[in-house]
Amino acid sequence: MSFVEAANSGPLPGRSLAANSRKWLKANLFANWWSTVVTIVLAWLIFRALKGAFEWAILHAVWVTQDGGSAACRALMGEGACWALIGAKHRFLLFGAYPYDEQWRPALSVLLFIGLFAISVQKRLWRREIFLIWLLVLASVWTLMSGGVLGLSRVQTDSWGGLPVTLMLATVGIAAAFPLAILVALGRRSSMPAIRWLCVAYVELIRGVPLISLLFVASVIFPLFAPDSMNFDKLLRAQVAIILFAGAYLAEVIRSGIQSLPRGQYEAASALGMSYWQTTRKIILPQALVKVIPPLVNTFIAVFKDTSLVSIVGIFDLLTAGRISISDPMWQGFAIEIYLTVGLIYFVFCFAMSKYSSRLERDYATREH
Repeated sequence: MSFVEAANSGPLPGRSLAANSRKWLKANLFANWWSTVVTIVLAWLIFRALKGAFEWAILHAVWVTQDGGSAACRALMGEGACWALIGAKHRFLLFGAYPYDEQWRPALSVLLFIGLFAISVQKRLWRREIFLIWLLVLASVWTLMSGGVLGLSRVQTDSWGGLPVTLMLATVGIAAAFPLAILVALGRRSSMPAIRWLCVAYVELIRGVPLISLLFVASVIFPLFAPDSMNFDKLLRAQVAIILFAGAYLAEVIRSGIQSLPRGQYEAASALGMSYWQTTRKIILPQALVKVIPPLVNTFIAVFKDTSLVSIVGIFDLLTAGRISISDPMWQGFAIEIYLTVGLIYFVFCFAMSKYSSRLERDYATREH
């Protein structure tokens, strides 16, 4: 057995963890002289990069300032991070231009979204009632953010911004696009030419243009041709564009899962006397969706990140709030800290989706075996 085979075969019987570790290191990192040189050089470069990052982000960083200004940060510019900027701008970064005294409302909305996500990942709660919970939470978020009822002051959507807007656009976009995608995927496989070609035209048209163009059409072009009596909110128009965009991509993912199923599944359902919709709901879709969990979640993550494009139509999402935060003359020159913070928030949500999809895929694979 070669060193590589030994390393890939897992711990050898009768050997300690230290012995197996040494064998793996020798086989993969120090197999010969040039591999040893490359390993040492890369290790030195990684050490230097991590050391510099630690000194900049932790050791020499400015965490708070006495006067609330940026003088202390500018004195160490280039040597240490200015995390005091996050402390000074965290409210605007998270909630945008929402009225300061009412910012408990978007904060509560974020907590409602997180609670909704936590409930939705519990498979034991996957019953019909989950749809009612989603509707209740989304209605509660809209009521909190907009106000005008229950003694809450009215806040126009032009003042919304930050993390709640990003979560709303992504959550509503994915939730509404998913059933649309299922219908379009089934329509593309329909035996009726009119339905099939209508679905094909929708998918090819939407997937053939970037999301920016759809947002531009929804926010700028559509109002020019709409009657004066139709005055849709700008946030709503952007939301519809995101739903249509996500629906087209999800439809192709779901269609690939449906086409991967053998013809025998349909024949068995027909032999049992099941109708088309019974076959689709109870046999085809459950198997198809399990097969395409990775690309589905990949599309979810892409939609979540693509919500940052709404900035071109004047909607203050999380990334836009970060950009505006560093336009303050007092804090100009400290963009890295803002973008790292915004990137960390995006990473937390995207990584959580990725890990959950991996666990879900592993559970279904274990059940099949």
